[in-house]
Amino acid sequence: MSWGTDLWDQFENLDKHSQWGIDFLERYAKFVKERLEIEQTYAKQLRSLVKKYCPKRPKDDEPRFTSCLSFYSILNELNDYAGQREVVAEEMGHKVYGELMRYSQDLKAERKHHLQEGRKAQQYLDQCWKHMDNSKKKFERECKEAEKSQLIYERLDNDINATKSEVEKAKSQLYLRQHMAEESKNEYAAQLQNFNSEQWKHFNVAIPQIFKNLQDMDERRTVKLGEMYRSFAEVERRVIPIISKCLEGMVTAAKNVNERRDSGIVVESFKSGFEPPGDFPFEDFSQNIQRTGSDGTIGTPKTEGGKPDPKHAVGRTKNKLWLFGKKPKAPTLEDLSHLPPEQRRKKLQQRIDELNKELQKEMDQRDALNKMKDVYEKNPQMGDPGSLQPKISETICNMEKLRSEIHKNESWLAEVEGKHGSRSERRSSADVNHHAPHGRESPEGSYTDDHSQEHRSPPQPDPHEFDDEFDDDDPLPAIGHCKALYSFDGSNEGTLVMKENEVLYVIEEDKGDGWTRVRKQGGEEGYVPTSYVEITLEKNSKDKSEHFLWRTFRSSFPGR
Repeated sequence: MSWGTDLWDQFENLDKHSQWGIDFLERYAKFVKERLEIEQTYAKQLRSLVKKYCPKRPKDDEPRFTSCLSFYSILNELNDYAGQREVVAEEMGHKVYGELMRYSQDLKAERKHHLQEGRKAQQYLDQCWKHMDNSKKKFERECKEAEKSQLIYERLDNDINATKSEVEKAKSQLYLRQHMAEESKNEYAAQLQNFNSEQWKHFNVAIPQIFKNLQDMDERRTVKLGEMYRSFAEVERRVIPIISKCLEGMVTAAKNVNERRDSGIVVESFKSGFEPPGDFPFEDFSQNIQRTGSDGTIGTPKTEGGKPDPKHAVGRTKNKLWLFGKKPKAPTLEDLSHLPPEQRRKKLQQRIDELNKELQKEMDQRDALNKMKDVYEKNPQMGDPGSLQPKISETICNMEKLRSEIHKNESWLAEVEGKHGSRSERRSSADVNHHAPHGRESPEGSYTDDHSQEHRSPPQPDPHEFDDEFDDDDPLPAIGHCKALYSFDGSNEGTLVMKENEVLYVIEEDKGDGWTRVRKQGGEEGYVPTSYVEITLEKNSKDKSEHFLWRTFRSSFPGR
């Protein structure tokens, strides 16, 4: 079927149909736009939902239960799912809606061109018809005038009263009108032939071609709509595998829920490390009652030493049953001594691991800065080596602070591990451990009843514990001296404050932990960062170091 052949006289209807086709295409484009806006809103709401239910607590405090971890995995998968909905919206906007709008503009321009060509052809045919009609009317007028001239000539020729000149004049007028009629006839015949030729061309060549172009345009529009329908579905189909993986991830997260593992985590999280409370001793209050029975009367044996001390018996188990009531609340301390031994050990170990990671980062940064400095020194045009020195100094300072924190936490960890290992031995002892501060773990594994103390410090060694052994010892000898390259605030316990360019005595070398023990001229001793000082050792420093090691050995094993 061809529009040019079958619809040769339906120009106006084809005009309306082609306009309807473009309007329908734009209507579908509007539908796609609203569809992608729904996808965008859906993805946005999904992301808001995920953000609302994601944990807002610090990473260290996040629960490790499989049910919680699985839920967080589902949230991550749902977030990825929302991302795929955004991909759908983006693809629809770019490959469907945008393409439709561009194609609509092209169709409008093409339709306008074809319709202009059709109107021009119709105007040209109308012009040819007017020329032909004018020549026809002129020919008709000339014929009537010729007929009238012929009647006049015949009347004068038959009139005997007419003069010869009047007859000749009528005859010449007749000839003139006949000649003009003949010319009008020829012109009318030519215009008619031309019009018939142009009309044939119009309805057999020009209009069929224009209508064929309109038909091709409309068919291409239909094909384009089909392609866009397919693209609309393909956009969704392409994300289905990824969406399926997201759903599979949710199913896998559900399968990873393990009730036995969660129960074990509860035990690991809340285990205090204490032993269950022992049996309450029998307290005999009848010892002061005088008995008058026979010597063979069975009675309660008297306790050696007279009246028992009920306070002592009760005091050892006081507050041991906190697990059946409300646990005493202790303030948070830096050394985590407010926690039970097992929890304290885990927290300290976790803190040490994190500090080691930060220290490694600082060391890597220092090495990178030193390499860059070497490059600048070899190639001055690349940069100023001196500009890196402040950053290097800052990195070194951060490293020393981290080493100090690690050393402090390791000492606390060693303390709690030592106490945890010897708990059973301490439990059998009746003496009160004078190293345990009030409000912390007592030798029996219970909490003391001192709740008024708000600030508790980590256990400190008794300063008089080994006084009898080292009363006669002299201060450690200096094995060299050092000059401070930078100032040091000495804010941590055991460190020493020093100023830049200050000269100090070295009494102990760096043992690999980044600290050097020094003494001021006033006798004050402490540790300073090794990288902050320039050390000069004496020749006999080895003998002095051995003497210091022997002192350390004696302090570690008193009585030997």
